[in-house]
Amino acid sequence: MKLKFIGAAKSVTGSMHLLQINGSQILLDCGLIQGKRKESFEANRNFDLFDPGEIDAVILSHAHIDHCGNLPNLVRSGFDGPIYTTFASRDLSLLLLKDSAHIQEKDVEFVNKKRKKLGKNLFTPLYTTEDVNVTSKMFVGLNYHREQEILPGVKLTFFDAGHILGSSSVYLSIKENGRVTDLGFSGDLGRPNLPILRDPEKIPDIDHYICESTYGGRFHDDYENTEKKMADIITKAANRNAKIIVPAFSVGRTQEIVFLLNKIFDKKLAPEIPIFVDSPLSSNATSVFKMHPECFDYEISEFLSKTKDAFGFRKLRYITDVEDSKKLNSQDGPMMIISSSGMAEAGRILHHLANNIENSNNIILIVGYCAEHTLGRRIVEKNPTVKIFGDEYSLNAEVIVMNSMSAHADSNELIEYCNKLDKGKLQNIFLVHGDEDQQDKFKKRLSENNFSSVTIPNRGDEFEI
Repeated sequence: MKLKFIGAAKSVTGSMHLLQINGSQILLDCGLIQGKRKESFEANRNFDLFDPGEIDAVILSHAHIDHCGNLPNLVRSGFDGPIYTTFASRDLSLLLLKDSAHIQEKDVEFVNKKRKKLGKNLFTPLYTTEDVNVTSKMFVGLNYHREQEILPGVKLTFFDAGHILGSSSVYLSIKENGRVTDLGFSGDLGRPNLPILRDPEKIPDIDHYICESTYGGRFHDDYENTEKKMADIITKAANRNAKIIVPAFSVGRTQEIVFLLNKIFDKKLAPEIPIFVDSPLSSNATSVFKMHPECFDYEISEFLSKTKDAFGFRKLRYITDVEDSKKLNSQDGPMMIISSSGMAEAGRILHHLANNIENSNNIILIVGYCAEHTLGRRIVEKNPTVKIFGDEYSLNAEVIVMNSMSAHADSNELIEYCNKLDKGKLQNIFLVHGDEDQQDKFKKRLSENNFSSVTIPNRGDEFEI
């Protein structure tokens, strides 16, 4: 058996790993690389380390774009096998992929107007809505804990990763040349004791483990203080009639924020200011959340027993129409606008930032991870000026970062999870999905916890296991 690392190697985006077993090939995730636009576009377009037509199956850990976002391009390039994932991940992925295709089509249309006038070659989108429609027919939904033989000698079981709705850690029992090897892939691990989702589940003991390391060297604030911190921010905005601009992923983070605000206003911990979720995708994703209560934890189930809607309340409005979105720019605060994308690289959030970032009265609230070279990261780092739509803006608004809401396990939580695995059986840990500095710190911590073999692979590295 061979394991080859294609994406999210010494980086956080573009999750993609290749398994070669018994003459078959399995792709773990097929995500989009995010970052510098021109470089990302070229890297996403070309599958230079394998032939998509030779892939027999894809296993998808969850629905975030950096894990599922390049599936339609894979299909467009020749893949025609099954895509195994959980039912909730299937439903969310299709929403996200359609949105991704729409954005790409519109972006290319906009750029091509300029290129045509200049007599330059026209671009084509990475994939189209029709490509997504074709891809949608290839999804195969599986429940957690239900073993499925997906190829001769390869049995797959999903375990709840507690990261977003439907997210999974992958457990593979592989029989090759008369020998059984157990391999695990963390996907993105969530955090214990967060609202809405169940805690991450331990997978069975394994011989080899592909482990994410996004926050391998960082530590989150305790979630237990999150209600008070958010309530204080809302009170501050209410007192100075400020707008709170929140870049947030449409899937997972937006629903978590809405549920948090619902609890805050229900307990009367802060003044009830208008809340706008300005994203058609967030609205549709919230509908998918309501369809999958099997993924909910005790807290939200208890809340739902007392309240009809965990994701709706008196001062909340979901914005889908673009004209209603534009009207928010002329309305006075206090208010909160939650809009995608979470790294502020695309979507309506760019318009809200452009209209509010130079006003020192306003607040930009960052509630999730922002990769290098993204606008979100530049805001987190409080660069004096940032570019939005190619124009420079002064970053005058107050920037507040709430890392307690991260859906990724931090260094302690990752170590705690790994320590549950049988170290006598575990032969190798491969660290993926992390910036190099985070991976180096996490590798050191793993070594201190008596894990004997920890590898940080480069893109293209191949291992016989």
